[in-house]
Amino acid sequence: MTSIYILGGAQTDFARNWAREGLGIYDMFEEALHGAVRDASIEPCQIQVGHVGNFVGDLFCGQGQLNGFFAEVYPELTGIPTARHEAACASGTMAILAAMRDIEAGHYQVAAVVGVELMRNVDGRTGAEHLGAAAWAGREALDCTYPWPHMFDQVIREYDARYGIHGDALLRIAEINFSNARTNPRAQSRSWQFPEGSFSCNDELNPVIEGRVRRQDCGQITDGAACVILAGESAAREHAERTGTSLANIPRIKGWGHRSAPLSLASKLQRSAGAPLIFPHVRDMFNDALRRAGIGAVTELDGLETHDCFSITEYMVIDHSGLTAPGESWKAVMDGRITRDGDFPINPSGGLIGLGHPVGATGVRMALDCARQVTGRADGYQLANARTLATFNLGGSATTCSSLIIGCDQ
Repeated sequence: MTSIYILGGAQTDFARNWAREGLGIYDMFEEALHGAVRDASIEPCQIQVGHVGNFVGDLFCGQGQLNGFFAEVYPELTGIPTARHEAACASGTMAILAAMRDIEAGHYQVAAVVGVELMRNVDGRTGAEHLGAAAWAGREALDCTYPWPHMFDQVIREYDARYGIHGDALLRIAEINFSNARTNPRAQSRSWQFPEGSFSCNDELNPVIEGRVRRQDCGQITDGAACVILAGESAAREHAERTGTSLANIPRIKGWGHRSAPLSLASKLQRSAGAPLIFPHVRDMFNDALRRAGIGAVTELDGLETHDCFSITEYMVIDHSGLTAPGESWKAVMDGRITRDGDFPINPSGGLIGLGHPVGATGVRMALDCARQVTGRADGYQLANARTLATFNLGGSATTCSSLIIGCDQ
């Protein structure tokens, strides 16, 4: 792999409701880009190309062509090439991968990647309908109130049919992620309080949303933006010399994986019938990322920032990454392996359940959190001895799946 370095980045406070402040999607974009440029200690004119990850800006706020915001924030970026990328909840990582290709091809040396989504400016029912665009419109999620809780309830049922589902593990995943979020100063739920019994099957404290999906199982509807500044090796080396640091101390993307599957969940489940895993392409994607990073097994990583749009999604990632045998994800959860002080921490940031899920920003935020972890800059949620972490970013019902492996060389 060509070395791609992360010079710095920034994230907005996911607890903010920007519409209530009289602000919009541009304001989030501007704050994240300004913060990333400061954090990376670069001048705006050093940015040679820009990429945006966004899913439904057109629906939530009637705004497309978000890549035009780069030159609105910094007039000196007028004329640079920019693009917007959409792959549902994986939009942010698609933008990162596109920026990586620009650098790997030798066209540019410094790229800004912004992920952004404004989602709290509409009521919950309308928001659910907008987000349903990532399913196959008119063909699935028809007989339900909330499309995505309905779809991931089907994943729970498929797990139950194939292996038997461990319901307590799903509740425990949610509890861990909310607990992790309490020490993250940018988490949406950091100040939330939960009465005793909230992480149980108590229908009053943890009501059913769809099927076997309960309120605490769900990632949060969130406003937010995140930005990372990527650089090729020559630009990163110059940056290290100028800032008085070592190239080995700048986090880099060591490996990546990207696989896609049919749009409908039914097609995916039908094609994997009889296979050890429900989504075989997810395991293939992880294997690609590990191979490119020169890592033999997922257990060689120091942790994972994963896509927990629902607790079952994180449950799925545990066995699909190879951390446990197929169908045995519950063991890693109930044995305490995935807690912040376990042997394989998952979502020390709080994840989508605790930190929040501004859809187009999530993949970029995950990469930024991993970069912070491996440089000891993760504030109150810092892991001990974190040198190499991975992301897993999912779009739709595992239609688009991607992973980045991020670490330092020293």
